Amino acid sequence: MAILLGVDTGGTYTDAVLMRDEDAVIASAKALTTRQDLAIGVHEAVKAVLVSSSVSPSDIALASLSTTLATNALVEGQGARVALIYIGFSERDLAAQGLSEALSGDPVLVTPGGHSHSGAEAAPLDVQRVADWAATQDVSGFAVAAQFGTRNPAHEVAARDAIRGATGKPVTCSHELSAKLGGPKRALTAVLNARLIGLTHRLIGRAEGALRDLGIDAPLMVVRGDGALMSARQAQERPIETILSGPAASIVGAKWLTGANEALVSDIGGTTTDIAVLRNGQPVIDPDGARVGLHRTMVEAVAMRTHGLGGDSEVHLATGGLIGGVSLGPRRVLPVALVAQDAPDVVHRALDEQMNRAVPGDYDGRFVLRVDGQDAVGLPDRAQTVLARITNQAQPLGSVIHSRLEAQALKLLVSRGLVQVAGPTPTDALHVLGRFTHWDAAASEKAMMLLARNRAGSGERYAQSPQDMAQQVVDALTRSTGTALLEAAFAEDGMEDPSALAVHPLMARGLRKAPGIVRLTAELSVPVVGLGASAQTTYPAVGQYLNAKMLLPDHGDVANAIGAVTGRIRMAREGLVSSPSEGLYRAHLKEAPQDFQEPEAAMAALEAALTRLASDDAKKAGAASVHIQVSREVKRAEIEARDMFVEARIVVEATGRPRIATHEPETGL
Repeated sequence: MAILLGVDTGGTYTDAVLMRDEDAVIASAKALTTRQDLAIGVHEAVKAVLVSSSVSPSDIALASLSTTLATNALVEGQGARVALIYIGFSERDLAAQGLSEALSGDPVLVTPGGHSHSGAEAAPLDVQRVADWAATQDVSGFAVAAQFGTRNPAHEVAARDAIRGATGKPVTCSHELSAKLGGPKRALTAVLNARLIGLTHRLIGRAEGALRDLGIDAPLMVVRGDGALMSARQAQERPIETILSGPAASIVGAKWLTGANEALVSDIGGTTTDIAVLRNGQPVIDPDGARVGLHRTMVEAVAMRTHGLGGDSEVHLATGGLIGGVSLGPRRVLPVALVAQDAPDVVHRALDEQMNRAVPGDYDGRFVLRVDGQDAVGLPDRAQTVLARITNQAQPLGSVIHSRLEAQALKLLVSRGLVQVAGPTPTDALHVLGRFTHWDAAASEKAMMLLARNRAGSGERYAQSPQDMAQQVVDALTRSTGTALLEAAFAEDGMEDPSALAVHPLMARGLRKAPGIVRLTAELSVPVVGLGASAQTTYPAVGQYLNAKMLLPDHGDVANAIGAVTGRIRMAREGLVSSPSEGLYRAHLKEAPQDFQEPEAAMAALEAALTRLASDDAKKAGAASVHIQVSREVKRAEIEARDMFVEARIVVEATGRPRIATHEPETGL
């Protein structure tokens, strides 16, 4: 029997789960995510699950981590200063694929070199120039991208070796991250990877330290963006592959929890709702590469639609129109129930004072507190003034903001991660309705009453009681979640403008099964797997709204952590055989192209090389044994009544379960 530990660091919670041989969940626990140092939240969640289960730390045979670090860092523009060596391209190529925006002023050397489509050298590379330039750059690491580097990586490899010799700093080569064409996009992916290396090294090092402090000495795996596992060392070298790690883990967890082969998977967290598709028991992969923020990368990851909709979404009341209305997000705020638990006297005193005023205030029910450990360099004077008033204890927002200009300054402080705002959220509404009881429900009730006192354009109050107001908020969450799921369904069906279709009046009539001369009925043809801490309380209503079957599994609130530990190692290597001239067949190998007289000989050589590389990758990732699967895509054309070989693309996948701390003997193919 092996005890396995899965950990997921989400936007609000860090989850930990213990499993027995992937067969059963032993225990689970949650801790608040500590954004200033994610390892603190990891330590607290793992400590809690050990205490609740009475499992000895020494019994844990494997630990696996899914993390939002890389995704959040790219979205928020974080990461170290890096340099790009751009070989065989022109200056104008820097404008392609958002590469200039991603560099954000970081240094670039554009130099002759690179190869042709067939792998022949297009121009020589001045290796000494590269080394001399690199030695003068004050950066944390380097990215190297050469024209047609996937057809012949020789110049990328030469530049890498020269830079390492001159600087001793980490170097990311674009061909190591993707075998696909598209130089600027590969360069972008390499730059982002180089930027994340320092952050990921620190997180994984701190996470490993937290586990050791608790007495856990087991191999640590990390979830990739496609749901597969990689070793902690590989994650430190290729952190870009961990973007969308958390959402990918949730899909793997959904499959394990439900056994569903065809489904929509909707994971509601504190900040976002992530929706993906299970097809044939596997998550659908984004064919264009993972998009994070403004960047479209070449990283293979689950096709995920992310909406700024969660338990901690900010509640907005419509100010125009006679009827009014409630909308949610996309900004995340802390629930009033949570800050009241941490500072009950301050929060309840402020809420009571606001309720006793005859006229509702602009900032009723809202609080602000400072985030420790964040860099406040470069703030405008007004933002500095506002920040100086804010402490690390909750304060009523109205006591801090004295003008509309200062309200704008506050938005800057929030975007920089220097302060957090608290206010009414769907989580507070669930507290009032008795469906969620973790924190201070009395504070939530007061916050909902303050919302209810506001008046729409007709002069009528939004609600007569906190319970009515809370129900309006939950109904808004139901509608918004249903709309998000419809968008995902229409997009998967290949429909144009899925966002418009999801809110079309005819769609609304079909969902309501409204009577009429024209009778419409609409429903989802696949079930929805609802995951997340609030799924059990919010998703039954979503199922009714969509006329859909809902699967709400036990332990769905820790599906990400379950997916982190039930995933498989999967390493893929891809290569091409081309035909640069009649009777010549070129296998584009890792070291350099090799020519053959017969296409089968070239394909066999490439397949053998890719098999060795993929197998080595899987073993380095910690696979106990390796299974190989090969696919070939051969393109042929009929030219002058002759069947001609054009090219062949070969993909080799090496898969296996991670080796656990029992030190199983390594086996070959």
